[in-house]
Amino acid sequence: MKNLLRYLKGYWGKTVLGPLFKLTEAVFELIVPLAVAYIIDTAIPEARGGVYRPLIFGGVLIFILGAAGLGFSLTAQFFASRASAGFGTNVRNALYRHINTLSAVELDRFSAPTLVTRLLNDTAQTQNAVAMFIRLVTRVPFIVVGSVVMAFIIHPLLALIFVGAGLITGAVPFVLMRFTQPGYREVQQGLDNIGAKTRETLAGVRVIRAFGREADEQAGFAAASKTLAQKSIRVGGISALLNPFAYALVNLSIIAILYFGGVEVSLGNLTQGQVIALINYLTSIMHTLLVFANLAIVFSKASASAARINEVFETRSSMEPGKGAAPLIGSPAVECRDVCFAYPGGAKNTLENLSFTVMPGQTLGILGGTGSGKSTVLNLILRRYDAGGGEIRLFGRPVSAYTEAELRALIGCAPQKAELFAGTVRENLLWGNAAAAEADVELALKVSQSAEFVSKKAGGADARVEAKGKNFSGGQRQRLSIARAVIGRAPILILDDATSALDFSTEARLRRALKKLPRELTTLLVSQRVTSVKNADIILVLEDGRPAGLGTHASLLKDCALYREIYEAQTKGVSA
Repeated sequence: MKNLLRYLKGYWGKTVLGPLFKLTEAVFELIVPLAVAYIIDTAIPEARGGVYRPLIFGGVLIFILGAAGLGFSLTAQFFASRASAGFGTNVRNALYRHINTLSAVELDRFSAPTLVTRLLNDTAQTQNAVAMFIRLVTRVPFIVVGSVVMAFIIHPLLALIFVGAGLITGAVPFVLMRFTQPGYREVQQGLDNIGAKTRETLAGVRVIRAFGREADEQAGFAAASKTLAQKSIRVGGISALLNPFAYALVNLSIIAILYFGGVEVSLGNLTQGQVIALINYLTSIMHTLLVFANLAIVFSKASASAARINEVFETRSSMEPGKGAAPLIGSPAVECRDVCFAYPGGAKNTLENLSFTVMPGQTLGILGGTGSGKSTVLNLILRRYDAGGGEIRLFGRPVSAYTEAELRALIGCAPQKAELFAGTVRENLLWGNAAAAEADVELALKVSQSAEFVSKKAGGADARVEAKGKNFSGGQRQRLSIARAVIGRAPILILDDATSALDFSTEARLRRALKKLPRELTTLLVSQRVTSVKNADIILVLEDGRPAGLGTHASLLKDCALYREIYEAQTKGVSA
């Protein structure tokens, strides 16, 4: 937890004031047993004789102490809540920013579900620990030490019972933490598994229903839930031993106080009020130690969560950020030189000895079967990963030389899966260029063949877009994704199978519109359809990550058997 305390910045005042108010409340709490002893030993006997002033005084004093303690306690709670909420906000913001600095390699290693769990659940655990710490950091030791001191003042021998019970109760939480902390870490990992299973099921719900595999998915989720339940029950069972043990010890200690205290009262060494005061102090100690024990459990959970959060913070991107570069005029727009690449943990290279050159204004079509490495090529150009060997250049500069902002200004990308965000059509397009004018919006919609269906929506470009674009068809989402890439006016446009949901005539109109753009545009087009790439200036054919052919449509038909096979299968059909 100490590594995360820097995120209390801006809340140190509340962090200090909270314990001080709790300390003041604890002082009032220690005075109350003395007031009760005064009422029993002095006020009540005098009231029997008709003098009620001491009884009234004692009652008013207890009321004032209680009201003042409540006020200080509520103020401390307020400071604790504000400071802990601010701490949680700071941690979440910092964690979110840090996650966005990680490369795809690190994101793949952690996976989305575990990052979501660490961002939400683990941060909530640490936030709760901070709130408990502020509320109890001074109160617990002050109540314990103060009660023991007051007990020694009243009767030193009976105070030894306090010391023995306190030492035993105080030692139990540390023993429990030793056993429960690893268990709580396993519980958090179980939550990761539940999150991953849920995310996978929701993302593939249509496929699951299409193949009638609902029962299998339910069984898988039930198994993950059962595993989490078993871990939670096991660690919860160990933690649950604390309360009954503490209460048993409290009651045994009270019995001891009453027995030995009764003997001392009969001998005249102790008054009845002092016995009640001792019991009150003992109860305060036990309850405070019980709270401390529960606090230990909270910190045990928070410690496991903090370790998971720190693991993310300590992870650095494996890719060095670019220092900045300016494109060289007249250089190839995209150039790959003997590029090799393997995904982390991969047994072999996904790409091998890949070389090609695309000049400004040209269109490169990339064709190949599923898993041939088409999207991987684009990921390397976008620098989501760094090549394991060889070099990729954009406009004469290594792709690693550009800063993130420079690289995004050079490349507009319509990804394989069209992602739209809740808002309006215009707001989604402005992701590509926040400074785009109305004319730019209209041009992007026209070029992407989106203008017609957008104009029919209520509000036009200001029509509402639901989360993930659920109120648009697959083809419409793809066209809006292309519009977002076009509006940025980047000199390189990447279409990663971004026209797979479009019919042939719409795709043909899109290609013609891109050619007519009033700027020199280099297009990289990935597709599994020959008709989408056959008019490209250069066509790259991939097979198992290796170039099987490079050239024009005509030359590949003549020299590349794989291209010819794909072309014939798609244009002439294959009888089953």
